[in-house]
Amino acid sequence: MRTKKWFLGFALVSTLMLGACSGGKEGSSKASSPDYELKDVQFPLEEKVTLKMLSQSAPLAPNDPNDKLIFQRLEDGTNVHIDWTNYNSDFVERRNLDIASGELPDAIFNAGAGDYDLLSWAESGVIIPLEDLIDDYMPNLKKIFDEYPEYRQLSTAPDGHIYSLPWIEELGAGKESIHTVNDMAWINVEWLDKLDLEMPKTTDDLIKVLEAFKTQDPNGNGEADEIPFTFINNGGNEDLKFLFAPFGEGDNDDHTVVDNDGNVVFTADKDGYKNAVKYFNEMWEKGLIDQEAFEQDWNTFVAKGKDHRYGVYFSWDKANVSGMNDSYDVLPVLEGPDGKKHVTRTNGMGFSRDRFVITSANKNLELTAKWIDKMYEPLQSVQNNWGTYGDDKSPNIFELDGDMLKHLPLNGEAPGELRQKTEAAGPLAILDSYYGTVTTMPDDAKWRLDLMHEHYLPYVSNENNFPRVFFEKEETDRLARIETDMWDYIYRKRAEWITNGKVDEEWDEYLAELKRVGIDEWLQIKQDGYDRFTKGTE
Repeated sequence: MRTKKWFLGFALVSTLMLGACSGGKEGSSKASSPDYELKDVQFPLEEKVTLKMLSQSAPLAPNDPNDKLIFQRLEDGTNVHIDWTNYNSDFVERRNLDIASGELPDAIFNAGAGDYDLLSWAESGVIIPLEDLIDDYMPNLKKIFDEYPEYRQLSTAPDGHIYSLPWIEELGAGKESIHTVNDMAWINVEWLDKLDLEMPKTTDDLIKVLEAFKTQDPNGNGEADEIPFTFINNGGNEDLKFLFAPFGEGDNDDHTVVDNDGNVVFTADKDGYKNAVKYFNEMWEKGLIDQEAFEQDWNTFVAKGKDHRYGVYFSWDKANVSGMNDSYDVLPVLEGPDGKKHVTRTNGMGFSRDRFVITSANKNLELTAKWIDKMYEPLQSVQNNWGTYGDDKSPNIFELDGDMLKHLPLNGEAPGELRQKTEAAGPLAILDSYYGTVTTMPDDAKWRLDLMHEHYLPYVSNENNFPRVFFEKEETDRLARIETDMWDYIYRKRAEWITNGKVDEEWDEYLAELKRVGIDEWLQIKQDGYDRFTKGTE
């Protein structure tokens, strides 16, 4: 249902834009800062000023971003105080209502704006274009755009304007990026050793291993409480899509791959997809799949994982689920029924264009642009992304060694949780060239990349993924409307078929329904967007 909520979120924006505009300058001035009449801004300012920003924070983060050492240091270094309106939950809905009130802040930090949002806000005068501010007042970001023009292209709307500032995180390039695989499969090697089992090499081997996990009491407690195989249905990094690959094209969160001839391919209507579903139905019939897999949330998933009850599970990093220990290791790429090994690329990349917008109520454009450009200073970007150093109230991510930030050992801390508590997120850029000069690569990232190189990357055959195409407003709207129906239907049928085994009987009906909701139009829009993007990079 997450896709539906997202679509309703941007639909709400479009219906409320008139309200946002009707407030005019008079209404918006209540939530924005006065004109400080500052020119040729140099930090730190002689006198402190305040900018007003709307933001969102992760669940474990402080309610007030100014409680984070990162923002305290920024204020000390610039003499700019940020008056935050910060939401820890229901951000999109509350952000949209704030915009609709007509009382606009100076800017939105961690804006979380979809492309439809950005284009609608721009059309309605809620936000302003940023390209001139970048060229005139933002030397750090301009340098990145000049040296890496693909990031400027990715940030530019179809009308030629840049409406939001990006988050960039390079960790490996091309198909060797850390984002190439998100839902890594982890297997309980303690159980393998206890039962004197070999690491599975084929999909058939995996079934046999899971049956042994179910019936032979590998945790040795005399109870049948082992969970051989688990996932979170449609759970992103915790979904089971990784194991669709042995049966054909595979699957990913977007159900989209690009073949080596540049054709955009939909994955969830292929025979390989159907055969993977039948394989998981075999697991279900044998009682190997977690009975809660189709309903559990993250907290339930992690609670069982920390008790090491899983035989095989999926996640970005095992440290967040079963801990950084030797109990679990990567499940190698399995041979499918045809003897081939394949890894499906995700369409993940270390880029999002939605991290910062400046509203039309802002009267201090040079000041705001120069303040936000500090986020693109290499040392600042590194801290924004991961956390900071020298904090005596919270565990530290780094130590500062001269001009270089060195990652500290995690000492059992879950990296995702620690980042939530200490990072700024927002707009930033971390380039591969920073590793070894500005910062060390995080231990967990290097470890994960090493595992991917060892186990996965040799079997990634697709040279390209589907990029973050900035579609036209009408295209974005149409894609979202189709996906609202199509995504829910795909996951509902997948769950039904895994548990009831009726995929063969219902397959033609399924294909007809995909066609009815607009799969052909969806594919054409995707192909047109991909072709425009690749033409622009030539």
